[in-house]
Amino acid sequence: MDAKIKYSIITVIVIVMAIVVASSMLGTSNDDDPRHVVVTVPALTGEPETGFNPLTGWGCGHMNFNPLVQSTLFKSDKNGNFVNDLATGYNISSDGLKWTVGIRDDVKFSNNETLTANDVAFTFNEARTSNSELDMSNLKEAKAINNHTVEFTLKSPQSTFNYDLRYVGIVPEKDYNNETYGENPIGTGPYVLKQWDKGQQAIFEVNDNYYGDKPYFTQITMLFPNEDSAAMQIAKSHQADIVQVPISGLNETIEGYELLEFYSPRAQGITFPYQNATGAKTTGGADVGNNVTGDSAIRKALNVGINREEIVDSVYKGHAVVEYSGVDHQKYANPNAIVKDNDQEAAKKILDDAGWIDTDGDGIREKNGTVANFTVLYSSDDQARQAIATVVSEQAKDLGINIELEGTDWDTIYSRMYKDSAVFQQSSDNPYRNIYQQ
Repeated sequence: MDAKIKYSIITVIVIVMAIVVASSMLGTSNDDDPRHVVVTVPALTGEPETGFNPLTGWGCGHMNFNPLVQSTLFKSDKNGNFVNDLATGYNISSDGLKWTVGIRDDVKFSNNETLTANDVAFTFNEARTSNSELDMSNLKEAKAINNHTVEFTLKSPQSTFNYDLRYVGIVPEKDYNNETYGENPIGTGPYVLKQWDKGQQAIFEVNDNYYGDKPYFTQITMLFPNEDSAAMQIAKSHQADIVQVPISGLNETIEGYELLEFYSPRAQGITFPYQNATGAKTTGGADVGNNVTGDSAIRKALNVGINREEIVDSVYKGHAVVEYSGVDHQKYANPNAIVKDNDQEAAKKILDDAGWIDTDGDGIREKNGTVANFTVLYSSDDQARQAIATVVSEQAKDLGINIELEGTDWDTIYSRMYKDSAVFQQSSDNPYRNIYQQ
């Protein structure tokens, strides 16, 4: 029941953020080697608690990126297209259930062991049961046909399975231990982990065994500030070359840095549980349903009544673009999902026609004794999410809807998201996760 309810949540107010970074033109204060780069990892992404293990979330799952230490079967070229990495090619059976992938025969792990199809099959089979954000629920089995061929059998056809092949880093079957691997990762990627000072930084150096073109940067240092605001102090003291700028610093200038902007698939918005409260609970005991957001008129009115451009301008100082579906800027976007928003008259008519009327003159509508009032949860550690919730709450009042805001921790949000709205984010470009599972 939990899985079904989890995706019975509609995101109707979303924006895609541009990743804004401050890039130093001077080098850091303690290292001017042009082939060494120091970057901050945003608090939102955070330092990986279980280390640099792709089976527990590093480089995949919620945040898709190159895992550095590990290689993937496919990678992205400069245009974002998938190309071979460890794979030499693949084919799909006519029923869509079997994906057969060829594996390179010239690849060694950083400990000099040769990579084979057994390592690939082991990685994906382990990923099926790993306690992480990976979703391998549709993978029935991965099997090595020979040293250089892997066969993936799916439970049902999935045209987007190549996204899983793209983002899961391959680990060595012989040397993998789920408890310890993250601290001393062995991989076939372009870098090896040289040093990890927990709570502070991780340093990566070029992997001498790497089979591909050697990367330009011979050393990457990741800094892990515990708050986004701390990243600006790191920049001001020239301790990093690249800093992801928090929203509080978007209009700041720092000597020696220039502001660069990159679009990402990251979309932020507010979710609305669309089941009514009937006393139902998840298998974990969490309450399900909300009698206000469960009314489609409330969701529709907010969808057309909210001014998304104001969110972009006030929260992100213009460093973002409006989104309506969460995937408007993806290749698989549906243009019919775009609505005319900031139309308060249309929103009010929707509410009026549905019976949501302000009968006592307090500015908040009611229907059959139910007040148009609900709670929006947001992570108290995230300035952007708090700001989004605040702007939406202010706009909703103009429609006669009262939104109470509550900043809290993620454990609380996850336990209450079936009955309360929340500011969530999707960061993957995987259509299976963004469309079919929503």
